[in-house]
Amino acid sequence: MLRRSAFRLPRHPASVGLARHRVRDHLAVWGHTGPADALDIAILLVSELATNAVRHGPVREREFEVAVTVLADGSCFIEVSDASSADPEVRPPRTVDDENGRGLHLVDALAEAWGVWHRGRYGKTVWALVRA
Repeated sequence: MLRRSAFRLPRHPASVGLARHRVRDHLAVWGHTGPADALDIAILLVSELATNAVRHGPVREREFEVAVTVLADGSCFIEVSDASSADPEVRPPRTVDDENGRGLHLVDALAEAWGVWHRGRYGKTVWALVRA
């Protein structure tokens, strides 16, 4: 069985935490039976992708969209869409202590697969798959 939820949030730093909570709540209501570490990874990836949408989305954009789909095998498919057409870049942190620049490294290390869908003049969707 497939279950999907999508919602829009304001492009504001506080929305990152809200995205995490809403995805966690959706997964709990759906009785997500995957291992706890897969759930934690899914929530972390939502956080990283939402942070990128907030930090790097176009200034004129007021919202971004988050979607989570639970696949028949219990895997989670995460999507975060914004109006920017620019591809996310995996960048090395500038210094050892730099807190920026690690998000896509985490996505790359923790997701089974991830990528970008371009939506023409409507921007892009960055997606990630977390296996159950």
